[in-house]
Amino acid sequence: MADTLSLTQEPVENYAAEPAVAPVRKVRTDHHLWGTYILLVIFAVIELFSASIQEVSDGSIFRPILRHGMFLASGLVFMLILQLIHYRKIFDAIPYFVGLCLIAMLAVRVVGTEINGAMRAITIAGIPFLPSEFMKLGTALGMAWILAKNRVKDRRDITTRGTVMCVGFMGVCALLLFSQGLSNTIVVVAISLSMMLIGGMSLKKFGIVLAVCAVVGVIAIGLKTAVKHDVKLTPQQERVLELNKETLTEGRADGRGNVWRDRFLHHFRPNKELEPFSVKHQQEQLSYIAQAHGGLWGVGIGQSRENARLPLAFSDYIFAIIIEELGLFTGLIILTCYMWILGRSAKLTTRFKQTMPGMLVMGCAFVIVFQALYHMAIVSGVFPVSGQPLPLISKGGISVWATSLAFGVMLSAARHAVRITDTKADQRKETESLPEDARAENPMLSSSVQKENYLTND
Repeated sequence: MADTLSLTQEPVENYAAEPAVAPVRKVRTDHHLWGTYILLVIFAVIELFSASIQEVSDGSIFRPILRHGMFLASGLVFMLILQLIHYRKIFDAIPYFVGLCLIAMLAVRVVGTEINGAMRAITIAGIPFLPSEFMKLGTALGMAWILAKNRVKDRRDITTRGTVMCVGFMGVCALLLFSQGLSNTIVVVAISLSMMLIGGMSLKKFGIVLAVCAVVGVIAIGLKTAVKHDVKLTPQQERVLELNKETLTEGRADGRGNVWRDRFLHHFRPNKELEPFSVKHQQEQLSYIAQAHGGLWGVGIGQSRENARLPLAFSDYIFAIIIEELGLFTGLIILTCYMWILGRSAKLTTRFKQTMPGMLVMGCAFVIVFQALYHMAIVSGVFPVSGQPLPLISKGGISVWATSLAFGVMLSAARHAVRITDTKADQRKETESLPEDARAENPMLSSSVQKENYLTND
Protein backbone atom coordinates (compact mmCIF):
# COMPACT_ATOMS: atom_id res chain seq x y z
CA MET A 1 0.00 0.00 0.00
CA ALA A 2 2.80 2.32 0.90
CA ASP A 3 4.53 1.49 -2.37
CA THR A 4 1.37 2.33 -4.33
CA LEU A 5 1.04 5.70 -2.67
CA SER A 6 4.64 6.53 -3.31
CA LEU A 7 4.17 5.85 -6.99
CA THR A 8 1.02 7.97 -7.42
CA GLN A 9 1.70 10.84 -5.07
CA GLU A 10 3.70 13.75 -6.49
CA PRO A 11 6.46 15.34 -4.44
CA VAL A 12 5.24 18.03 -2.09
CA GLU A 13 7.55 20.63 -3.55
CA ASN A 14 5.60 20.52 -6.86
CA TYR A 15 2.66 22.17 -5.08
CA ALA A 16 4.67 25.20 -4.03
CA ALA A 17 2.86 28.43 -4.88
CA GLU A 18 4.02 30.07 -8.08
CA PRO A 19 4.94 33.76 -8.04
CA ALA A 20 1.82 35.90 -8.36
CA VAL A 21 1.51 37.74 -11.66
CA ALA A 22 -0.54 40.92 -11.75
CA PRO A 23 -3.37 40.64 -14.28
CA VAL A 24 -2.93 42.74 -17.37
CA ARG A 25 -5.94 44.97 -18.08
CA LYS A 26 -7.34 44.17 -21.49
CA VAL A 27 -7.47 46.85 -24.16
CA ARG A 28 -11.12 47.44 -25.00
CA THR A 29 -12.79 48.02 -28.34
CA ASP A 30 -16.28 49.46 -28.13
CA HIS A 31 -18.34 47.47 -30.62
CA HIS A 32 -21.41 49.68 -30.14
CA LEU A 33 -19.65 52.80 -31.42
CA TRP A 34 -17.96 50.88 -34.21
CA GLY A 35 -21.23 49.31 -35.27
CA THR A 36 -23.11 52.60 -35.51
CA TYR A 37 -20.21 54.19 -37.37
CA ILE A 38 -20.12 51.41 -39.98
CA LEU A 39 -23.90 51.46 -40.40
CA LEU A 40 -23.95 55.23 -40.97
CA VAL A 41 -21.14 54.95 -43.53
CA ILE A 42 -23.13 52.30 -45.42
CA PHE A 43 -26.15 54.60 -45.57
CA ALA A 44 -23.88 57.45 -46.70
CA VAL A 45 -22.43 55.48 -49.61
CA ILE A 46 -25.84 54.25 -50.76
CA GLU A 47 -27.88 57.41 -50.46
CA LEU A 48 -25.34 60.08 -51.34
CA PHE A 49 -24.94 58.50 -54.77
CA SER A 50 -28.62 59.09 -55.45
CA ALA A 51 -28.87 62.49 -53.77
CA SER A 52 -25.87 63.93 -55.65
CA ILE A 53 -27.48 63.95 -59.09
CA GLN A 54 -27.33 67.75 -59.11
CA GLU A 55 -23.56 67.54 -58.65
CA VAL A 56 -22.96 65.35 -61.72
CA SER A 57 -20.88 67.12 -64.36
CA ASP A 58 -18.99 66.14 -67.51
CA GLY A 59 -20.94 62.90 -67.65
CA SER A 60 -19.11 61.45 -64.64
CA ILE A 61 -21.91 60.10 -62.46
CA PHE A 62 -19.47 58.54 -60.01
CA ARG A 63 -17.46 61.69 -59.26
CA PRO A 64 -19.55 62.93 -56.29
CA ILE A 65 -19.60 59.56 -54.52
CA LEU A 66 -15.88 58.98 -55.20
CA ARG A 67 -15.10 62.36 -53.71
CA HIS A 68 -17.17 61.62 -50.63
CA GLY A 69 -15.65 58.16 -50.43
CA MET A 70 -12.18 59.70 -50.29
CA PHE A 71 -13.22 61.85 -47.35
CA LEU A 72 -14.78 58.83 -45.62
CA ALA A 73 -11.61 56.78 -46.15
CA SER A 74 -9.32 59.53 -44.87
CA GLY A 75 -11.68 60.13 -41.94
CA LEU A 76 -11.45 56.43 -41.10
CA VAL A 77 -7.66 56.68 -41.06
CA PHE A 78 -7.84 59.66 -38.69
CA MET A 79 -10.20 57.74 -36.44
CA LEU A 80 -8.04 54.61 -36.38
CA ILE A 81 -4.96 56.62 -35.45
CA LEU A 82 -6.75 58.68 -32.81
CA GLN A 83 -8.23 55.68 -31.02
CA LEU A 84 -4.73 54.28 -30.46
CA ILE A 85 -3.63 57.45 -28.67
CA HIS A 86 -4.28 57.54 -24.93
CA TYR A 87 -7.06 59.98 -24.09
CA ARG A 88 -4.73 61.77 -21.66
CA LYS A 89 -2.56 62.92 -24.58
CA ILE A 90 -5.66 64.03 -26.47
CA PHE A 91 -6.71 66.00 -23.39
CA ASP A 92 -3.31 67.73 -23.28
CA ALA A 93 -3.63 68.70 -26.96
CA ILE A 94 -7.09 70.28 -26.59
CA PRO A 95 -5.85 73.87 -26.00
CA TYR A 96 -3.81 73.73 -29.22
CA PHE A 97 -6.73 72.32 -31.23
CA VAL A 98 -9.10 74.96 -29.86
CA GLY A 99 -6.54 77.67 -30.61
CA LEU A 100 -6.29 76.55 -34.24
CA CYS A 101 -10.08 76.54 -34.52
CA LEU A 102 -10.32 80.08 -33.17
CA ILE A 103 -7.59 81.29 -35.55
CA ALA A 104 -9.39 79.66 -38.50
CA MET A 105 -12.69 81.27 -37.50
CA LEU A 106 -11.02 84.68 -37.41
CA ALA A 107 -9.18 84.06 -40.68
CA VAL A 108 -12.36 83.16 -42.55
CA ARG A 109 -13.69 86.66 -41.87
CA VAL A 110 -10.66 88.14 -43.63
CA VAL A 111 -9.78 85.76 -46.47
CA GLY A 112 -12.87 83.57 -46.52
CA THR A 113 -15.23 82.65 -49.34
CA GLU A 114 -18.85 83.77 -49.21
CA ILE A 115 -21.50 81.04 -49.01
CA ASN A 116 -25.19 81.93 -48.73
CA GLY A 117 -24.61 85.53 -47.72
CA ALA A 118 -21.83 85.04 -45.17
CA MET A 119 -18.09 84.40 -45.06
CA ARG A 120 -17.99 80.70 -44.18
CA ALA A 121 -15.17 78.87 -46.00
CA ILE A 122 -11.45 79.04 -46.67
CA THR A 123 -10.43 77.50 -49.99
CA ILE A 124 -7.21 75.47 -49.85
CA ALA A 125 -6.02 73.48 -52.89
CA GLY A 126 -9.46 73.86 -54.42
CA ILE A 127 -11.22 72.37 -51.38
CA PRO A 128 -13.50 74.66 -49.34
CA PHE A 129 -12.74 74.25 -45.62
CA LEU A 130 -15.51 75.27 -43.23
CA PRO A 131 -13.88 76.11 -39.86
CA SER A 132 -17.32 76.07 -38.23
CA GLU A 133 -17.41 72.25 -38.43
CA PHE A 134 -14.20 71.98 -36.42
CA MET A 135 -15.30 74.80 -34.13
CA LYS A 136 -18.28 72.75 -32.94
CA LEU A 137 -15.95 69.90 -31.99
CA GLY A 138 -13.48 72.38 -30.51
CA THR A 139 -16.23 73.82 -28.33
CA ALA A 140 -17.10 70.39 -26.92
CA LEU A 141 -13.48 69.49 -26.25
CA GLY A 142 -12.76 72.89 -24.74
CA MET A 143 -15.72 72.57 -22.39
CA ALA A 144 -14.51 69.08 -21.40
CA TRP A 145 -11.07 70.52 -20.62
CA ILE A 146 -12.52 73.29 -18.43
CA LEU A 147 -14.99 71.06 -16.59
CA ALA A 148 -12.38 68.39 -15.84
CA LYS A 149 -9.99 70.94 -14.35
CA ASN A 150 -12.42 73.00 -12.27
CA ARG A 151 -14.37 70.63 -10.06
CA VAL A 152 -15.11 71.40 -6.43
CA LYS A 153 -13.30 68.93 -4.22
CA ASP A 154 -15.51 66.35 -2.47
CA ARG A 155 -18.68 67.92 -3.89
CA ARG A 156 -20.68 67.63 -7.11
CA ASP A 157 -20.18 71.13 -8.44
CA ILE A 158 -17.99 73.34 -10.61
CA THR A 159 -15.93 76.12 -9.08
CA THR A 160 -16.94 79.73 -9.64
CA ARG A 161 -13.78 80.19 -11.69
CA GLY A 162 -14.75 77.21 -13.82
CA THR A 163 -18.28 78.54 -14.31
CA VAL A 164 -16.95 81.89 -15.51
CA MET A 165 -14.53 80.12 -17.85
CA CYS A 166 -17.34 77.98 -19.26
CA VAL A 167 -19.56 80.98 -19.93
CA GLY A 168 -16.71 83.02 -21.42
CA PHE A 169 -15.53 80.21 -23.69
CA MET A 170 -19.07 79.44 -24.84
CA GLY A 171 -19.61 83.14 -25.53
CA VAL A 172 -16.48 83.44 -27.68
CA CYS A 173 -17.33 80.34 -29.73
CA ALA A 174 -20.96 81.40 -30.16
CA LEU A 175 -19.95 84.93 -31.19
CA LEU A 176 -17.62 83.68 -33.90
CA LEU A 177 -20.28 81.34 -35.27
CA PHE A 178 -23.08 83.89 -34.93
CA SER A 179 -21.67 85.98 -37.78
CA GLN A 180 -22.04 82.97 -40.10
CA GLY A 181 -25.49 81.74 -39.12
CA LEU A 182 -27.87 80.95 -36.30
CA SER A 183 -28.08 77.15 -36.57
CA ASN A 184 -24.43 76.48 -35.71
CA THR A 185 -24.68 78.95 -32.85
CA ILE A 186 -27.69 77.11 -31.44
CA VAL A 187 -25.86 73.78 -31.70
CA VAL A 188 -22.78 75.15 -29.91
CA VAL A 189 -24.85 76.66 -27.10
CA ALA A 190 -26.81 73.40 -26.72
CA ILE A 191 -23.57 71.39 -26.54
CA SER A 192 -22.07 73.75 -23.96
CA LEU A 193 -25.13 73.84 -21.71
CA SER A 194 -25.52 70.07 -21.85
CA MET A 195 -21.91 69.56 -20.85
CA MET A 196 -22.23 71.97 -17.95
CA LEU A 197 -25.23 70.03 -16.70
CA ILE A 198 -23.68 66.57 -16.89
CA GLY A 199 -20.33 67.96 -15.75
CA GLY A 200 -21.73 68.49 -12.29
CA MET A 201 -22.53 72.20 -12.27
CA SER A 202 -24.99 73.04 -9.48
CA LEU A 203 -28.53 73.89 -10.50
CA LYS A 204 -28.17 77.38 -9.06
CA LYS A 205 -25.15 78.20 -11.20
CA PHE A 206 -26.71 76.49 -14.20
CA GLY A 207 -29.84 78.62 -13.81
CA ILE A 208 -27.72 81.78 -13.78
CA VAL A 209 -25.93 80.63 -16.94
CA LEU A 210 -29.26 79.98 -18.66
CA ALA A 211 -30.50 83.47 -17.74
CA VAL A 212 -27.32 85.06 -19.09
CA CYS A 213 -27.61 83.08 -22.34
CA ALA A 214 -31.23 84.14 -22.80
CA VAL A 215 -30.52 87.84 -22.25
CA VAL A 216 -27.41 87.90 -24.44
CA GLY A 217 -29.16 85.89 -27.16
CA VAL A 218 -32.13 88.26 -27.36
CA ILE A 219 -29.83 91.30 -27.50
CA ALA A 220 -27.58 89.72 -30.16
CA ILE A 221 -30.48 88.76 -32.44
CA GLY A 222 -32.00 92.22 -32.00
CA LEU A 223 -28.75 93.91 -33.00
CA LYS A 224 -28.30 91.55 -35.93
CA THR A 225 -31.75 92.44 -37.18
CA ALA A 226 -31.28 96.19 -36.73
CA VAL A 227 -27.90 96.50 -38.46
CA LYS A 228 -28.23 97.58 -42.07
CA HIS A 229 -25.51 98.42 -44.58
CA ASP A 230 -25.66 99.82 -48.06
CA VAL A 231 -23.58 97.20 -49.85
CA LYS A 232 -23.09 97.10 -53.59
CA LEU A 233 -23.82 93.63 -54.91
CA THR A 234 -22.22 91.80 -57.80
CA PRO A 235 -24.47 90.74 -60.70
CA GLN A 236 -24.33 87.15 -59.47
CA GLN A 237 -25.45 88.17 -55.96
CA GLU A 238 -28.27 90.25 -57.38
CA ARG A 239 -29.43 87.25 -59.43
CA VAL A 240 -29.42 85.03 -56.32
CA LEU A 241 -31.53 87.57 -54.43
CA GLU A 242 -33.93 87.82 -57.35
CA LEU A 243 -34.37 84.03 -57.58
CA ASN A 244 -34.87 83.73 -53.83
CA LYS A 245 -37.20 86.76 -53.78
CA GLU A 246 -35.15 88.40 -51.03
CA THR A 247 -34.35 92.04 -50.40
CA LEU A 248 -30.83 93.41 -50.03
CA THR A 249 -31.07 93.51 -46.23
CA GLU A 250 -32.37 89.95 -46.05
CA GLY A 251 -29.74 88.56 -48.37
CA ARG A 252 -26.63 90.09 -46.81
CA ALA A 253 -24.91 88.74 -43.71
CA ASP A 254 -25.14 92.08 -41.89
CA GLY A 255 -28.93 92.01 -42.02
CA ARG A 256 -29.27 88.31 -41.44
CA GLY A 257 -31.50 88.78 -38.44
CA ASN A 258 -34.38 89.65 -40.76
CA VAL A 259 -33.99 86.29 -42.52
CA TRP A 260 -34.08 84.44 -39.21
CA ARG A 261 -37.19 86.32 -38.13
CA ASP A 262 -38.97 85.70 -41.43
CA ARG A 263 -38.10 82.01 -41.37
CA PHE A 264 -39.44 81.69 -37.84
CA LEU A 265 -42.69 83.48 -38.70
CA HIS A 266 -43.14 81.55 -41.96
CA HIS A 267 -42.55 78.26 -40.16
CA PHE A 268 -45.54 78.84 -37.89
CA ARG A 269 -47.84 80.28 -40.56
CA PRO A 270 -51.29 78.61 -40.55
CA ASN A 271 -52.31 76.08 -43.21
CA LYS A 272 -48.86 76.06 -44.79
CA GLU A 273 -49.44 72.50 -46.02
CA LEU A 274 -52.31 73.81 -48.22
CA GLU A 275 -50.27 76.55 -49.92
CA PRO A 276 -49.51 76.30 -53.65
CA PHE A 277 -45.93 75.57 -54.63
CA SER A 278 -43.67 78.64 -54.58
CA VAL A 279 -39.98 79.33 -55.14
CA LYS A 280 -39.70 81.06 -51.78
CA HIS A 281 -40.71 77.92 -49.85
CA GLN A 282 -39.50 75.32 -52.33
CA GLN A 283 -36.99 73.65 -49.97
CA GLU A 284 -39.49 72.74 -47.28
CA GLN A 285 -42.27 71.96 -49.76
CA LEU A 286 -40.13 69.65 -51.90
CA SER A 287 -38.82 68.04 -48.73
CA TYR A 288 -42.36 67.23 -47.58
CA ILE A 289 -43.25 65.96 -51.07
CA ALA A 290 -40.23 63.64 -51.08
CA GLN A 291 -41.09 62.18 -47.68
CA ALA A 292 -44.74 61.72 -48.59
CA HIS A 293 -43.68 60.01 -51.82
CA GLY A 294 -41.51 57.54 -49.89
CA GLY A 295 -44.18 56.52 -47.39
CA LEU A 296 -43.37 53.71 -44.96
CA TRP A 297 -41.18 51.53 -47.19
CA GLY A 298 -39.80 53.92 -49.82
CA VAL A 299 -39.77 53.77 -53.61
CA GLY A 300 -36.42 51.97 -53.86
CA ILE A 301 -32.73 52.83 -54.02
CA GLY A 302 -32.01 55.18 -56.91
CA GLN A 303 -35.71 55.77 -57.62
CA SER A 304 -35.99 59.21 -56.02
CA ARG A 305 -38.14 61.68 -57.90
CA GLU A 306 -37.21 64.81 -55.99
CA ASN A 307 -33.41 64.47 -55.86
CA ALA A 308 -33.08 66.56 -59.04
CA ARG A 309 -35.43 69.32 -57.81
CA LEU A 310 -34.80 69.64 -54.08
CA PRO A 311 -32.09 72.27 -53.46
CA LEU A 312 -29.12 70.89 -51.48
CA ALA A 313 -30.59 67.39 -51.54
CA PHE A 314 -27.06 65.99 -51.08
CA SER A 315 -26.36 67.93 -47.86
CA ASP A 316 -28.95 69.94 -45.93
CA TYR A 317 -31.89 67.79 -47.08
CA ILE A 318 -30.42 64.35 -47.61
CA PHE A 319 -32.64 62.87 -44.90
CA ALA A 320 -35.68 63.64 -47.10
CA ILE A 321 -34.14 61.65 -49.97
CA ILE A 322 -33.38 58.77 -47.59
CA ILE A 323 -37.02 58.59 -46.52
CA GLU A 324 -38.22 58.89 -50.12
CA GLU A 325 -36.09 55.97 -51.30
CA LEU A 326 -35.92 53.76 -48.21
CA GLY A 327 -39.05 54.78 -46.31
CA LEU A 328 -39.98 56.07 -42.88
CA PHE A 329 -38.89 52.88 -41.12
CA THR A 330 -35.33 53.25 -42.43
CA GLY A 331 -35.39 56.88 -41.33
CA LEU A 332 -36.29 55.71 -37.84
CA ILE A 333 -33.41 53.21 -37.95
CA ILE A 334 -30.98 56.03 -38.75
CA LEU A 335 -32.47 58.12 -35.93
CA THR A 336 -31.97 55.13 -33.62
CA CYS A 337 -28.31 54.89 -34.66
CA TYR A 338 -27.63 58.45 -33.55
CA MET A 339 -29.57 58.02 -30.33
CA TRP A 340 -27.64 54.79 -29.72
CA ILE A 341 -24.41 56.80 -29.89
CA LEU A 342 -25.72 59.11 -27.18
CA GLY A 343 -27.02 56.26 -25.04
CA ARG A 344 -23.82 54.25 -25.36
CA SER A 345 -21.73 57.30 -24.50
CA ALA A 346 -23.82 57.89 -21.40
CA LYS A 347 -23.41 54.23 -20.43
CA LEU A 348 -19.64 54.47 -20.80
CA THR A 349 -19.50 57.71 -18.84
CA THR A 350 -21.29 56.18 -15.85
CA ARG A 351 -18.61 53.46 -15.70
CA PHE A 352 -15.51 55.65 -15.91
CA LYS A 353 -13.69 56.34 -12.67
CA GLN A 354 -12.41 59.78 -13.67
CA THR A 355 -14.19 62.88 -14.94
CA MET A 356 -11.87 63.49 -17.87
CA PRO A 357 -12.75 60.54 -20.18
CA GLY A 358 -16.46 60.92 -19.47
CA MET A 359 -16.44 64.59 -20.48
CA LEU A 360 -14.56 63.78 -23.68
CA VAL A 361 -16.98 61.02 -24.65
CA MET A 362 -20.14 62.97 -23.89
CA GLY A 363 -18.88 66.13 -25.57
CA CYS A 364 -18.14 64.31 -28.83
CA ALA A 365 -21.46 62.47 -28.64
CA PHE A 366 -23.32 65.77 -28.23
CA VAL A 367 -21.56 67.18 -31.32
CA ILE A 368 -22.67 64.25 -33.49
CA VAL A 369 -26.17 63.70 -32.11
CA PHE A 370 -27.26 67.35 -31.79
CA GLN A 371 -26.30 68.00 -35.41
CA ALA A 372 -28.22 64.91 -36.52
CA LEU A 373 -31.33 65.81 -34.53
CA TYR A 374 -31.22 69.39 -35.80
CA HIS A 375 -30.93 68.18 -39.41
CA MET A 376 -33.85 65.77 -39.01
CA ALA A 377 -35.97 68.39 -37.25
CA ILE A 378 -35.47 70.82 -40.14
CA VAL A 379 -36.23 68.23 -42.83
CA SER A 380 -39.34 66.93 -41.04
CA GLY A 381 -40.69 70.44 -40.44
CA VAL A 382 -40.21 70.59 -36.65
CA PHE A 383 -37.67 73.44 -36.91
CA PRO A 384 -37.60 76.36 -39.37
CA VAL A 385 -35.58 76.06 -42.58
CA SER A 386 -31.84 76.24 -42.01
CA GLY A 387 -28.66 74.41 -42.95
CA GLN A 388 -27.13 71.62 -40.87
CA PRO A 389 -25.39 68.49 -42.24
CA LEU A 390 -26.34 64.95 -41.27
CA PRO A 391 -23.09 63.61 -39.71
CA LEU A 392 -21.16 61.19 -41.96
CA ILE A 393 -24.04 61.02 -44.47
CA SER A 394 -24.35 64.54 -45.89
CA LYS A 395 -21.92 65.62 -48.59
CA GLY A 396 -19.12 67.70 -47.16
CA GLY A 397 -15.58 66.58 -46.50
CA ILE A 398 -14.82 68.81 -43.53
CA SER A 399 -17.96 67.65 -41.75
CA VAL A 400 -16.92 64.03 -42.31
CA TRP A 401 -13.46 64.72 -40.91
CA ALA A 402 -14.82 66.49 -37.84
CA THR A 403 -17.26 63.63 -37.17
CA SER A 404 -14.50 61.04 -37.64
CA LEU A 405 -12.29 62.90 -35.16
CA ALA A 406 -15.16 62.90 -32.67
CA PHE A 407 -15.56 59.13 -33.07
CA GLY A 408 -11.80 58.73 -32.63
CA VAL A 409 -11.82 60.62 -29.33
CA MET A 410 -14.73 58.53 -28.03
CA LEU A 411 -13.04 55.28 -29.04
CA SER A 412 -9.79 56.40 -27.40
CA ALA A 413 -11.53 57.03 -24.09
CA ALA A 414 -13.46 53.77 -24.34
CA ARG A 415 -10.25 51.90 -25.14
CA HIS A 416 -7.93 53.31 -22.49
CA ALA A 417 -10.01 54.73 -19.62
CA VAL A 418 -10.23 52.75 -16.37
CA ARG A 419 -13.68 51.60 -15.27
CA ILE A 420 -14.94 51.34 -11.71
CA THR A 421 -15.02 47.57 -12.19
CA ASP A 422 -11.24 47.50 -12.72
CA THR A 423 -8.88 46.80 -9.86
CA LYS A 424 -7.93 49.46 -7.37
CA ALA A 425 -4.37 49.25 -8.66
CA ASP A 426 -5.51 50.22 -12.16
CA GLN A 427 -7.65 53.04 -10.77
CA ARG A 428 -4.76 54.34 -8.69
CA LYS A 429 -2.37 54.13 -11.63
CA GLU A 430 -4.74 56.10 -13.87
CA THR A 431 -5.26 58.78 -11.24
CA GLU A 432 -1.53 59.25 -10.76
CA SER A 433 -0.99 59.55 -14.53
CA LEU A 434 -3.41 62.47 -14.87
CA PRO A 435 -2.58 66.14 -14.23
CA GLU A 436 -3.05 67.01 -10.58
CA ASP A 437 -5.81 69.52 -11.29
CA ALA A 438 -7.73 67.01 -13.45
CA ARG A 439 -8.02 64.07 -11.05
CA ALA A 440 -11.61 64.68 -10.05
CA GLU A 441 -13.87 61.70 -9.63
CA ASN A 442 -16.58 61.23 -12.23
CA PRO A 443 -19.70 63.22 -11.17
CA MET A 444 -21.96 60.77 -13.05
CA LEU A 445 -20.79 57.88 -10.90
CA SER A 446 -23.69 56.61 -8.84
CA SER A 447 -22.96 56.07 -5.16
CA SER A 448 -24.54 52.58 -5.20
CA VAL A 449 -22.35 51.38 -8.08
CA GLN A 450 -19.31 52.93 -6.46
CA LYS A 451 -20.02 51.21 -3.15
CA GLU A 452 -20.60 47.88 -4.88
CA ASN A 453 -17.27 48.18 -6.66
CA TYR A 454 -15.37 48.96 -3.48
CA LEU A 455 -16.93 46.00 -1.69
CA THR A 456 -16.05 43.71 -4.59
CA ASN A 457 -12.42 44.84 -4.76
CA ASP A 458 -12.01 44.64 -1.00
